[in-house]
Amino acid sequence: MENNKETNRRINKETKKEASMENKNIESKSTEGIKKTDKLLSIKEFSEMIDLEQSVLRYWDEIGIFPPALRNTDNGYRFYSPDQIIFVNFIKVLSSLKISLKVIGSIRRERTPETILRLMEKQENVLDQELKRLQEAYSTIHVLRGTIQQGMNVQDADQISVQPLGSMQITLGPRNKSGEQFDFYREFTRYCKYAKKNRINLNTPIGGYFESMEAFCKKPWAPTHFFSVDPQGKDNRPAGRYLVGYRRGLYGRMEDTAQRLKEHAAQHGLSFSGPVYVVYLLDEISMNDPSQYLSQICVACQPE
Repeated sequence: MENNKETNRRINKETKKEASMENKNIESKSTEGIKKTDKLLSIKEFSEMIDLEQSVLRYWDEIGIFPPALRNTDNGYRFYSPDQIIFVNFIKVLSSLKISLKVIGSIRRERTPETILRLMEKQENVLDQELKRLQEAYSTIHVLRGTIQQGMNVQDADQISVQPLGSMQITLGPRNKSGEQFDFYREFTRYCKYAKKNRINLNTPIGGYFESMEAFCKKPWAPTHFFSVDPQGKDNRPAGRYLVGYRRGLYGRMEDTAQRLKEHAAQHGLSFSGPVYVVYLLDEISMNDPSQYLSQICVACQPE
């Protein structure tokens, strides 16, 4: 009996020694409270459980944000504990809020309700700005689609006709400097600086505003103001019946457009009322050839 007990003790001792030797091949990493006695999963099993690519887990490990529970030092295989899914959820939630992995990594071990609340408040402000940017981008797309489609619908750029036009929101810039030596591009640049300073959207079409048909006929290359087509603009071109003409070519090149509009109005017994609006329907955004840019010129009219 004594010999049997001694034999069993020797066998148990050797078994433990072998297990100990095996465990030396497995290196413990930062475990977020994980115990070595937990059932471990291969990276493949863990990635399937959390529905995340293995490459993501490897990357998270490489940057130090989420190491495996244990690693085999011989072959580098990663092993994860099932309850590490809790920390994965922490990363996923914050990542879904557009919080960077760098920030997540910086607070991973020191997170408290207070630090997370401050982080949420900061990120809320970031997302507010992003929402504004997205709303402006959406509005820009809506405006560009409308003006480009209008331009594509023009079959004859020489046509002049009376058309009902809807209201169009715009933002008027400051009054341009007048004079015989009007510099179109200098004034245009001045408007762009003004718009940037006042956070006016410059990605939508920009047009020229003339105070009257008389002003347009006198200097058709020199608008009184520039304006942006702006869905949020405080100014507007009111809905009504307009005499509408078109002109192809680079900005400020109106040539004989004013005279042609006057002649059409005289032939059809029309009188002008209000300002002249020049809107560039097709410009560098949609046209490669400047000679094919298309502007729309419209002025409110009524029978005499």
